[in-house]
Amino acid sequence: MAMQLALLCLVILKLTPAFASTLTEGYGDDPGCPFGSNIYQYTCPEAEAIIFSWVEQAVSADSRMAASLLRLHFHDCFVNGCDASVLLDDTQDFVGEKTAAPNLNSLRGFEVIDKIKSELELVCPQTVSCADILATVARDSVLLSGGPIWEVQMGRKDSMTASKDAANNNIPGPNSTVDILVAKFENVGLTLQDMVALSGAHTIGKARCRTFTSRLQSSSNSDANIDFIASLQQICSGPDNSNRVAHLDLATPATFDNQYYVNLLSGEGLLPSDQVLVNGNGETRQIVETYVENPLAFFEDFKVSMLKMGSLGSLSQSNGQIRRNCRIIN
Repeated sequence: MAMQLALLCLVILKLTPAFASTLTEGYGDDPGCPFGSNIYQYTCPEAEAIIFSWVEQAVSADSRMAASLLRLHFHDCFVNGCDASVLLDDTQDFVGEKTAAPNLNSLRGFEVIDKIKSELELVCPQTVSCADILATVARDSVLLSGGPIWEVQMGRKDSMTASKDAANNNIPGPNSTVDILVAKFENVGLTLQDMVALSGAHTIGKARCRTFTSRLQSSSNSDANIDFIASLQQICSGPDNSNRVAHLDLATPATFDNQYYVNLLSGEGLLPSDQVLVNGNGETRQIVETYVENPLAFFEDFKVSMLKMGSLGSLSQSNGQIRRNCRIIN
């Protein structure tokens, strides 16, 4: 039986979500194979509906929140796996990840997670992990923005520590080259294909001017779209310009679609790490061109890569917990 569970864990994320669901049902609570799509079916059947309701409210009030919640999941998974460490506040024992360079004054949505967790604790105490909440709000944010849907594999445990150093070192930066991006993704077990597909998350959201200053100098960009650069210069001019924000996708800023890749081919990638996907590597450019021509291929690859990323670094019952408050360990 143990061997069967081990094999199941290895293959599950390569299957279609519907087929995976039939295989994992009933296995979710086993520490040898933590992931399943129905593990809260009896312990907290309202869980996904509660999460979706709060995400829907948050995105309705602020469309940017969809990207913010999706980004929380990314920044969590790239630091020792998807264990909700990004949500922990600093303590006397460790410095959390919220003040790391990629996160400070940048990550948003913590209050939304707090509200979701508070209601879940009333309905089904200490049942749904904060890490599972992050994975689910990411999926719901994509769906509410017009993107694809997938079955979130549940069963993650929450970490009992965090690492500011790992956040500083592991999370790809906005000025990364293709080689750096590939290395950062491979470091956590994701491929070049995953990197290009997951970069498509930048089809929604905003970025601060200070993260793309090199894109503002048209003379230093051989690929420059002059009109696009001029629009960025206008947005980022004036006092306190480093804290001003621009849409990652100026064409359809709140819609999850393949426009991000269309923009790259037109020289309209906002972040340097976006534009290098078509300028710095022939293989990544080929994938970009595929997604431009076939948006459904992007959606399918994005779902697969999100499931892969969401499976990173799962904790067992012995070295993880289900926090009652996502900001502090029990």
